[in-house]
Amino acid sequence: CGTAVTVLAQPGDNWMLHVVAEMIRPGDVVVVALTTDNDDGMFGDLLAVSARAHGAVGLLIDAGVRDVADLTTMEFPVWSKAISAQGTVKATAGSVNVPVVCAGAGIEPGDVIVADVDGVVVVRRDAAAEVARLSAERVAKEEKSRDRLRQGELGLDFYGLRAKLTELGVRYVDEV
Repeated sequence: CGTAVTVLAQPGDNWMLHVVAEMIRPGDVVVVALTTDNDDGMFGDLLAVSARAHGAVGLLIDAGVRDVADLTTMEFPVWSKAISAQGTVKATAGSVNVPVVCAGAGIEPGDVIVADVDGVVVVRRDAAAEVARLSAERVAKEEKSRDRLRQGELGLDFYGLRAKLTELGVRYVDEV
């Protein structure tokens, strides 16, 4: 989870990924979009070392990455659309901290990126405080449910699902 610092790069050109390093603040997630579809390996272990040194907590990139084993060893989380050994050039300027579309989602600089093994969510900067509050409430509620389930209580009972089963005509048959 972190604040989006955005990059709009040209396909096959990772120049702006070097430029963004001086814009990264601790807790940022670097979000890289391209002006057109491309799978080249635009980010690898050397850029990850630089990003981490400036406080980045992860990368979301609508292109390829390389040196995946090194990135995994570094524990630098990356969400990419491809893995590719195809290198890149540094020839065409792009933009940093501008609105981008990455993986089909519109992302503004400063939006909150929340990502894990299940996927990535973009939380608009102006909604972040309310979403955080609601999320904390949801986590607390689910922890209470976990406690009840650990004690052996059935979700059928505390979620009130038995009445719906009856309404649907479901019946238990004991053929033992």
